Amino acid sequence: MADAIDRASRALDATRENIPLSELTVTEIIDLDVIASAEAGMANQSALGSDVTVLNAASLNAPMINTPALGSGALDDGALHMAIVLGTLTSGMLDADNSSSVELADATSYEDYGVELFDDISFLDLELAAEEPFVPKWKTHIVESGETFAVLAQNELGLGYSEVMALLEDLPDQRMLTNWRAGHSFDYQLDEDGRLLSLRMMKNTRDGILLEQDADHFAITTIERQGEPVQRLYAGSVSGSFARSAQATGLNSGSVTELTKLLEKKLDFRRDSRRGDRFQVLVESDMIDGETLDSRVLAVHYDGERMDLTVVRNASDDNFYTPEGGSLDPAFARHPFDGSYRLSSSFNPRRKHPVTGRISPHNGTDFAMPIGTPVTAPANGVVERVSNHHAAGRYIVVRHDNGYRTRYLHLSRPLVKQGERVTMGERIALSGNTGRSTGPHLHYEVIVNNSPVNAMTVPLPENTSLSGDTLIAFQNQAAPMLAALESGETGPVSVANYQQESDD
Repeated sequence: MADAIDRASRALDATRENIPLSELTVTEIIDLDVIASAEAGMANQSALGSDVTVLNAASLNAPMINTPALGSGALDDGALHMAIVLGTLTSGMLDADNSSSVELADATSYEDYGVELFDDISFLDLELAAEEPFVPKWKTHIVESGETFAVLAQNELGLGYSEVMALLEDLPDQRMLTNWRAGHSFDYQLDEDGRLLSLRMMKNTRDGILLEQDADHFAITTIERQGEPVQRLYAGSVSGSFARSAQATGLNSGSVTELTKLLEKKLDFRRDSRRGDRFQVLVESDMIDGETLDSRVLAVHYDGERMDLTVVRNASDDNFYTPEGGSLDPAFARHPFDGSYRLSSSFNPRRKHPVTGRISPHNGTDFAMPIGTPVTAPANGVVERVSNHHAAGRYIVVRHDNGYRTRYLHLSRPLVKQGERVTMGERIALSGNTGRSTGPHLHYEVIVNNSPVNAMTVPLPENTSLSGDTLIAFQNQAAPMLAALESGETGPVSVANYQQESDD
């Protein structure tokens, strides 16, 4: 068999190289029955010359009944090509025996049908490929204008209408597949039958979903890409409001808000901030595909005329501390709300009535704010009372764990019930304009030892500072960040490099 294959290969080479037939010695072409069936375009016998000999051991003894003569028709060129190959295999033409003297005297060349009749793909390769297991490939689809997922899924992803509806109902956010925009894209895989096997779509650079076929439904998994953390140092000076000054350094709005809230725990910007005060901010972000995401403040140094403050984020509890481990977060917040609102009336126990002239104490602090502004608990505690009064309107009283009590007047809607425990920062009510009030505002009181005090100046308890092994671990972590602040080198920085320097 190996010898026959080798001969066939050599014969193919001979025919594909357009070797003139006159140079080939042919002792056998093909059975005459095959020649007879292939006659269609062969030239006149005289064109082949008188030396052409057609031999076949079987055909020598075969009857020649109803077999057309060579000259009566034409031999198809493709059949001739095959005849030469088959004849070569059986004749021994490729053997070293050169005794054969049979030649095709007048032939000069023949057409090359190698490309049409013999491609370069091995039959064995085709058989092996057919036996290989199916491996789905990821493809990307770019959404076109006016395209909908429901139609696309039925036309190109092999899903039925009911399957599409069931898939959409299972999604945590259907808008990812229903509120498409031209240019958005998703990746998908199809099985051997052209049905959707899996689909991956990103909501943004970080977050997305993965749908995977699981029996008779699709399993849904959320995707959250992890970025490479990068640090950057910003520096600036106060000129006008602190928020605008911070924004001028290049900080994004989220970082400015975080920075402002952080410093407000120790710094009263209206009272303590001065033009020319300097500050440095170390910010870390996640880098994904060249985009910075989820910026977070790592460390801050504020060098002001009336305040010098340095704080560093502690990775173990995500809170900020001074380099000595002092707590920045109070156990009791100064204001019972987020953001900044105008102080419309201060605490004044000696306030006189504008008409009668009699003493009419104002035992709280009023903040002008729109009706419906969230009011939050300044510290942990228990709701002592939820009630209504003709002058105070709807109000709440909270007794805190440290013994302080707070009152909130003129509310539009309480969000807690009597006896309910609340935590620091939890929403307890919405501000309003109920009772005897000249306009929408929140009246806030702090009561210590059953006596009202100025909520804006009363000393507030602070959380316990770090100590022992916890303090040592924090200071080791803070060292490279403090070094980055002190360097003053704005722009991209590597905290790891400062870590190495501090270790040295």
